[in-house]
Amino acid sequence: MNYAKTIVEYCQKNRVSTTEVADALGKSGVLDKVLPISTGFYKVGVVRPVFTANNSNYAVHEQVRDIQEGEVVIVFAHNCDNRAILGDLISKFILLYRGATAIVVQGLVRDVARLRRERFAVWSAGVTPLGCFNIQTEAYPADQEKKLRALYEGAIAVCDDGGVTVIPRDKVTKEMLSKLELIEMQEDIWSFCLNTLKWDTKKIVCDKAYLTETDLLSSTHLQKLKKLSHTLDAVNQNQ
Repeated sequence: MNYAKTIVEYCQKNRVSTTEVADALGKSGVLDKVLPISTGFYKVGVVRPVFTANNSNYAVHEQVRDIQEGEVVIVFAHNCDNRAILGDLISKFILLYRGATAIVVQGLVRDVARLRRERFAVWSAGVTPLGCFNIQTEAYPADQEKKLRALYEGAIAVCDDGGVTVIPRDKVTKEMLSKLELIEMQEDIWSFCLNTLKWDTKKIVCDKAYLTETDLLSSTHLQKLKKLSHTLDAVNQNQ
């Protein structure tokens, strides 16, 4: 069974954050240094990887024509120095005319004022006015692209104000869905212990006192603990 649709729908319905997804992945999956151009977005979808190289975005123009509605486009750039991979024109085509959910660039973008004014859902590693050339060049290194495609093609990206966390393709499984559900349960219990019981964070996070001091918990919390106490600590040893 393909769990991609189920996981995407679960994340959307429950607004599972990039932090929670990273926790479910054992403190991993975050794209380094990638942050939103505009705040207040929550986007999730199946990943469409795009590759470009050598100070040119010609390959981006070629590959984005095949984007499907609802996908999160992740652009990987190689040897593009300090040049922006894309700006408002490509962003508008991808988001409005191809119907992508979000654009993530592991590199720089430009036309930031317009991207913000138009409220385009774009994440990047930085900004610059200096653009790439749009000429054909040597392709993205084939061995690196192969590895990245194996990891990201068909993966699921969650994008919010914290950045971008990606569930790799081989982890888009029933087990991952269960981990996300457990993380959500844990967050609910932690919030109750902090805001209602006024416990300190060491007692909550490190000591996990809610597993033993259960007399103050509601019946709903107790039901959730049946799963948490037997599964979550084994899943995430570094929690």
